[in-house]
Amino acid sequence: MTGNWLNHGGDIYNRRYAAGETRISPSTAYQLRLKWKFHAGNDITATPAIFGGVVYFPSWNGYIYAVRAVDGTLVWKKNLKALTGLNATVFFTNGTLVSRATPTVAGDKLIIGIYGPAYVIAVARATGQLVWKRQLDNHPAAIITMSGTYYAKYLYVGVSSLEETSSIENCCTFRGSLAKLDIQTGSVIWQTYMLPDNQRTTGGYAGAALWGSSPSIDAVRNHVYIATGNLYSAPPSVEECQERQNNQTVPTNPEECVGPEIHFDSVLALDLNSGRVEWYRQLGGYDVWLFACRDPSTPNCPPGPNPDADFGEAPMMLTVNFANATKVDIVAIVQKSGFAWALNRNNGNLVWSTEAGPGGTQGGGTWGAATDNRKVYTNIANTNKQNFTLLPSNNVTNGGGWVSMDAGTGRILWSTAVPHNATTNPVTIANGVLFAGSTYKTGPVYAINAASGEILWSFDTGGSVYGGFSVSKGCAYVGSGFRVNPTFTGGTSLFAFCIRN
Repeated sequence: MTGNWLNHGGDIYNRRYAAGETRISPSTAYQLRLKWKFHAGNDITATPAIFGGVVYFPSWNGYIYAVRAVDGTLVWKKNLKALTGLNATVFFTNGTLVSRATPTVAGDKLIIGIYGPAYVIAVARATGQLVWKRQLDNHPAAIITMSGTYYAKYLYVGVSSLEETSSIENCCTFRGSLAKLDIQTGSVIWQTYMLPDNQRTTGGYAGAALWGSSPSIDAVRNHVYIATGNLYSAPPSVEECQERQNNQTVPTNPEECVGPEIHFDSVLALDLNSGRVEWYRQLGGYDVWLFACRDPSTPNCPPGPNPDADFGEAPMMLTVNFANATKVDIVAIVQKSGFAWALNRNNGNLVWSTEAGPGGTQGGGTWGAATDNRKVYTNIANTNKQNFTLLPSNNVTNGGGWVSMDAGTGRILWSTAVPHNATTNPVTIANGVLFAGSTYKTGPVYAINAASGEILWSFDTGGSVYGGFSVSKGCAYVGSGFRVNPTFTGGTSLFAFCIRN
């Protein structure tokens, strides 16, 4: 059992699965105790990375930390601004240069994405010293929120933005992209954009950001799998076409107006060598959304339906067994719409889809589902506070929940309400135990029986938990606090919960 957790998704398959875990189980979860907590002094929302007995994570105070997994003592810490010389471009960090993504372990290096400007940097994993830095997009609103995936000497990472918060009059020119970087030098090998070139002028396609979890790598097919967000804007001719569609009595054809090769709200397979799109599947229909139009009565907003149905996570790779003894290699993913999808890795054909729970402007499913290859587990944030009917109990909540689905069919096996009608974010699976946190003000975290949805254990961290757990050798690691959202509470620390010896 290596006990390593290499990026947001944990491995190159993006499964958020501690496959070698043996000490934590449904029968021992009640023995979890706080072993240590490391005081950073500010919020921690990234899933911690783990390698060689060291835990790596960023805080919203602008530092990156390396601490010993055994006792939480500091190995090193680095201030990102001092390390890089970069100035923050995100307005709500008060000038602090931050990372919010899980660092990626890449051999003797640690790769860190910057939350504006859109740089990735490499540091020496042992010391935190800067090795290289690389800007992936010079758009003023571009940011890195995705945790990269390291495979065969290269890093794969997506670019996102905050441009959908701009005014209607100034919107929009950003285009999401996936980049492949040489891990030794930071050189960009290729960068594939999700939308046609708009020459940085408004009036064209913009959006399709890559912002959640980590790309998954298929060495057999030579694919990297990703998923994208909504459009921020579309050409006037497209909006006029959609307006006509909306006035028809027949259902809208989602490709009638947009056409092919416009990769918003899509799952894609790209060739590892060239970055060429091998297949794609657009899921969810027409979707041009920006923050100013969250109230649909706002003047000059684009015609709907515009559900803000991003994919806030990348696909997970797994193989499922069917009753006739056939095996199918799939990617599975959950959307902010609340729908879960499974696609054939050969061609993107639909294997199954399930409405796991209500969608919402912040989810639905977001930031990371998990799989142990038999089941798919997800959060449902339910940020729009819709009625959410739980199964098999048929109880109704208007808060968030956790859902388990059969990986071969998508059938919902159980769904459990988050206590206090709170929302929840990434889930992690380890030897029959599902770990998750809650944004409730006291910052509860939970260990859940993955077979039944029963809560086995909980602990109050003191600050809203917006990030997820990593699990290693009988311990589960998570940070707390997320003051970026004014309805949540702040935190200061990273926590290590371990099975009592």
